[in-house]
Amino acid sequence: MKTTYEVSNNAWTGFAEGTWQSEVDVRAFIQKNYTPYEGDESFLAGPSTSTLKLWDQVLLGIQEENRTHAPIDFDTDLPSTITSHGAGYIDQTLEKIVGLQTDAPLKRGIIANGGIRMVKTSCEVYGRKLGPVDLC
Repeated sequence: MKTTYEVSNNAWTGFAEGTWQSEVDVRAFIQKNYTPYEGDESFLAGPSTSTLKLWDQVLLGIQEENRTHAPIDFDTDLPSTITSHGAGYIDQTLEKIVGLQTDAPLKRGIIANGGIRMVKTSCEVYGRKLGPVDLC
């Protein structure tokens, strides 16, 4: 097992030395260790088959929203925070990364930055009723 000294002594291996090693100086670190990429886009890969299938599913929902001029769905009960909703999927069998904003594709969350009356009015415009939400 390595000691704390051995770990911290080797932490900067491969980086150019500078004041950033003894004080907080992010700019100095970047200036000493940044190497611009001057190549072209040939290193980029195209979308995977899974990504294309998932995007096709999302596009169907977007087309529906464009046709109806209304959201597919929105949450009328749970204010949206970074942890408010469980894992959301478009198609769990195809996904490598989980991270929809709510628990379903194209489902809007309550974000009351404009005030709770604005959220209530938005719900009513689409024939929905805002549930009893605790915004504290």
